[in-house]
Amino acid sequence: MKQTDQRKFLLGMSLGELRNVATELGMPAFTGGQICKWLYVQHVSSIDEMTNISKVNRERLKEYYEIGVMPHVDAQYSKDGTIKYLFPVRCDSDGRVRFVETVYIPDGDRATLCVSCQVGCKMNCLFCQTGKQGFDGNLAVSDILNQIYALPERDKLTNIVFMGQGEPMDNLEQVLKATQVLTSDWGFAWSPRRITVSSVGIKNKLQQFIEQSECHVAISMHSPFPEQRGHLMPAERGMSIEEIVKLLRNYDFSHQRRLSFEYIVFKDVNDSRAHARAIVNLLDGLDCRVNLIRFHQIPDIPLQGVDDAKMEAFRNYLTTHGVFTTIRASRGQDIYAACGLLSTERMS
Repeated sequence: MKQTDQRKFLLGMSLGELRNVATELGMPAFTGGQICKWLYVQHVSSIDEMTNISKVNRERLKEYYEIGVMPHVDAQYSKDGTIKYLFPVRCDSDGRVRFVETVYIPDGDRATLCVSCQVGCKMNCLFCQTGKQGFDGNLAVSDILNQIYALPERDKLTNIVFMGQGEPMDNLEQVLKATQVLTSDWGFAWSPRRITVSSVGIKNKLQQFIEQSECHVAISMHSPFPEQRGHLMPAERGMSIEEIVKLLRNYDFSHQRRLSFEYIVFKDVNDSRAHARAIVNLLDGLDCRVNLIRFHQIPDIPLQGVDDAKMEAFRNYLTTHGVFTTIRASRGQDIYAACGLLSTERMS
């Protein structure tokens, strides 16, 4: 699990980087292209499987590199079909093994994977168990991709959402590298429309992501009122929901790229008609959707969810006033895999 021999990981490298690896080891540059195909098309787990590369060159490659794939160490199975995997990660420099949770969500002909990008999270949103864990490290691109690469159901995946542990904009460089591998012709060759990246909104980083990636964007709103959102989400003080919406108006989300706002509904907190009206006013003219999410209780937090009737009434108001709104199905709650419940604090 730990790079005790200091070998580097091939997983997460771009085609250009893999060509450089080959030439630095005295191999033809085209060998880098062969390595790339073995990684991202064939999904090999060892360098020995790269059979169109000479044995001499494979041995030389193994001296300095390894694939970087690690299997999950635990899995929990929900009664609704959701599976929560526990993956080891190598974002540490002190010798400790850390872990992240990854959630596989099958739904008819769709299969979504919720991946993590950090161990814990710095954002400390009031309603999120991951935030209560604190922050324990950024995941390298190899650790982000390993959640996909080593997934038993990898070939069934139709969508990936960066909505697991951590704030993607707080680990932007590695998240961008991961989405590049997933969407490039030399990589997994996925359409960016199959990938959604969530964020609370971080100044400068959100703009950089929008301009450098074509993946869908999901913004955590949870209240249209800045003061209340600041209470629920301390990140509001760094980039307000009003600043976020103003930024988003500069970009075109009217075609295939989707913009959505995530909204957990809390009883007697953000479920009033005044909140619904404020959302309509805030998003007026912006091509987007709102996803309403049920709150899942976490320890020592005085928040409660609302019943289905309240959720539907809130949705109906937004929809009839021009904001396309859906209610997200809650999945994996019995194994603590639902929204806001992921945590590996007990393993830190």
